[in-house]
Amino acid sequence: MECNPSSSSSRVDRRIIEKNRRIHMKALYSKLHSLVPHNSSREVISLPDQLQEAANYIKKLQIKLEKMNEEKNNLKGIKQLETNHDQEIKNPNLTVGQQRMPQIEVRETGSSLEAILITGADFKFLFSETIRVIHEEGFDVVNATFSILNDTVFHTIHAQIGENYAQENRVSRIIETLNNIALTFVS
Repeated sequence: MECNPSSSSSRVDRRIIEKNRRIHMKALYSKLHSLVPHNSSREVISLPDQLQEAANYIKKLQIKLEKMNEEKNNLKGIKQLETNHDQEIKNPNLTVGQQRMPQIEVRETGSSLEAILITGADFKFLFSETIRVIHEEGFDVVNATFSILNDTVFHTIHAQIGENYAQENRVSRIIETLNNIALTFVS
């Protein structure tokens, strides 16, 4: 049998290509491993374990990023309400008589609910009415706070889904009910 020079050179080329591929992959694995935080043990970790560790780390980072984005959006919502309040002070058209119209924002995230009310001192009743409405919609109030700045009261109410909650349109019903209550006391 004759040895074909082109087939032997192609085998050598494939070996070189495969060797370079393995070297490149090893360098990439090493780089990935260096980017993932490790325990202080000096134990050698197998390649599949390194990859699993990297995958777990990436999943943790994704969850952390989602939580941080959610918190950022919540803080933006509060900041937006404060900005609206500042504009309200500058724009007298948003008041009815001497009373400022209350601002109501309700957000539902998963099994929790956050209600933010910005009212004048005249709307002390709205806080208790808000808690009543939230409870009627099947949420259990976990935390409620308020702060007063000049003649403006900022209320924040945190609630969790209770045992007897209505599944559909909870937030829209809460907002609609509270707006109706606020309008009846303004007029």
